[in-house]
Amino acid sequence: MKPAPFRYERAHDLQHALELLAEHGDDALPLAGGQSLLPMLNLRLVRPAVVVDLNRIEGLGDIRTAASGGLAIGARVRHRLLATDPAVRAHAPLLAQAAPWIAHPAIRHRGTFGGSLALADPAAEWPACVLALEGTLVLASRARGERRVAAADFFRGLYDCDREPDELLVGCEVPARAADSRSAFAEVARRHGDYAAVGLAIVARGMPGRGAHVRVALLGAGDTPCVARAAATVLAEGGDIEAAARALVAEIEPRGDLWYSAQAKRHLAAHLLRDTWRTVRDA
Repeated sequence: MKPAPFRYERAHDLQHALELLAEHGDDALPLAGGQSLLPMLNLRLVRPAVVVDLNRIEGLGDIRTAASGGLAIGARVRHRLLATDPAVRAHAPLLAQAAPWIAHPAIRHRGTFGGSLALADPAAEWPACVLALEGTLVLASRARGERRVAAADFFRGLYDCDREPDELLVGCEVPARAADSRSAFAEVARRHGDYAAVGLAIVARGMPGRGAHVRVALLGAGDTPCVARAAATVLAEGGDIEAAARALVAEIEPRGDLWYSAQAKRHLAAHLLRDTWRTVRDA
């Protein structure tokens, strides 16, 4: 199939893009990598009047140090760059660990960090990672300027996030990495590159039972990426991994699909928790 007719606008800077979104509202969709948008256009799942190309906007493809000391990652940063950038490996290694799990090389070279976050696909890797990292999403509009939304508040439902039609997701900030922070990522899919049945990101710092902080986030385990607070608390307090796995199984509510039942997804999530916890514990 081919897309329904639409007008193509190439934004020459951020202000121009925000003006176009303000003018057209729900009838406009931004285009960066296009790895999700173009198939949706071709299948006529979306029928925008205007597509706003963001690829010539300076700054949106940059990774830099944030004022807080963490990382500021532009929305147009490609998946591939997050796998290879030295600053990401040093300050947010979870992102570098997760990047190779995303689809295939062609998609990783073109798809964008911000596009994945704004789509709010619960089976995607980046939303779970920014939850685990306690990141902050940065949005901008012509009328209201810039605002920041904690990742925990950004993902509202299946393909639904806290972005207004006239807003553009311009980036994400992740906090500075603690010296003793460790992280790991893993997922299970029918074939490498397929959407994951379940995936898990974990970030830990400190010694379990001695004021440790553990954050566990999952993808494919519900209508949104989710944080497993009960399981993380068990691990932070020095509890047994099997107790944490039981807590995890009890607190997630995955949907069954054509290949995996909800029960199977719970089993896989517990398996991933054991594996990733072993990695961060022994690091």
